[in-house]
Amino acid sequence: MLLGEVSKDLLTRPLTRNEVFAVLLRLTVFGAATYFSIKWVSDALDPTRKQRIQLKKKAEHLMKQIGVEGVKLAEHEMIIAAHLVVPKDIKVTWKDIAGLDEMVSELQDTVILPFQRRHLLQHSRLCQPPRGVLLYGPPGCGKTLLAKATAQASGCRFINLQASTLTDKWYGESQKLTAAVFSLATKLQPCIIFIDEIDAFLRNRSEADHEATAMMKAEFMSLWDGLETGTNCQVMVLGATNRPQDVDPAILRRMPTTFQIGLPTQRQRQDILKLILAGENMSNAVNLKELAEKTKGYSGSDLRELCRDAAMYRVRDYVRKQQMKQIAWMLHDTDSGEESDLEEERLRPLTQLDLLFALEKMEESKGASTAVPTLEEPALD
Repeated sequence: MLLGEVSKDLLTRPLTRNEVFAVLLRLTVFGAATYFSIKWVSDALDPTRKQRIQLKKKAEHLMKQIGVEGVKLAEHEMIIAAHLVVPKDIKVTWKDIAGLDEMVSELQDTVILPFQRRHLLQHSRLCQPPRGVLLYGPPGCGKTLLAKATAQASGCRFINLQASTLTDKWYGESQKLTAAVFSLATKLQPCIIFIDEIDAFLRNRSEADHEATAMMKAEFMSLWDGLETGTNCQVMVLGATNRPQDVDPAILRRMPTTFQIGLPTQRQRQDILKLILAGENMSNAVNLKELAEKTKGYSGSDLRELCRDAAMYRVRDYVRKQQMKQIAWMLHDTDSGEESDLEEERLRPLTQLDLLFALEKMEESKGASTAVPTLEEPALD
């Protein structure tokens, strides 16, 4: 019986009980089919729907971990909340940073102190954390490391913001996500918004910028300025870059507190090497002062890679020694068989020669990477 025929019968005679059940069943099936059809169409039109659901679950889990309850978040705020960082998950502390004692002291006094002692400074409009802090300097010198330690020590909620989080194919969504960054930070204050490689996200504006990108930058700066409408607003934007000249001047104006983190000096390199090699099995003949003198122009990450490469020489020697023992055993070499099987299997201590070999290898790789072929001397295949 068709639904149209049933409707016509209703005008002529009352329906029986079985006919009523049949109509209800048909309506239920029709409604379910309509619902799933609409759901399929909506999923096809919005392929990011499943991803948004996953981000919402992740955001709810992170909110519980940082101890935020009873705060209602909008849909776009949930997407941003999925990029919250739990402070206890940050394993970097001030003890893990060497050679930057003055920088650490300034960060503690300028950035962390107003957050930790905000109950003493709430009646002052001047004794407030800066709206923006910029860490700049050559790559590998500890900018991101300092940002992690700041987040861990400040006790603030920490949003690790990336440019991909704010980009969306739908017109106007990027601006809504940008607005959600600051509305969420205000709800979770005290809060730090961290943007690594800020020059790629908020670079100099030009006529070549896409309309959506230009509007997103304008929205970001407008809302950033709006933070100072609240006297006790505890929200700060922390940026890191190795190309400060590419950051838009309007952004630099909003980041009055800047810290230049340059290449380490000889004394700083010695402290960094001491921290990196702490706990390693080293020979007493290792001279870190000599190594610090030979590594002029090296960043902290370069020194870490140097020490890692030097430590691997011990592993190579151990593996080759085991291979030689296995070959000798296969050849029934009695002298080798008489060697003590009770010899403790452990790596030999790290020596100065290992570190110098690693330094020589790194210098060769650095020289090869900086060499540029010219027209007079074409590069050989």
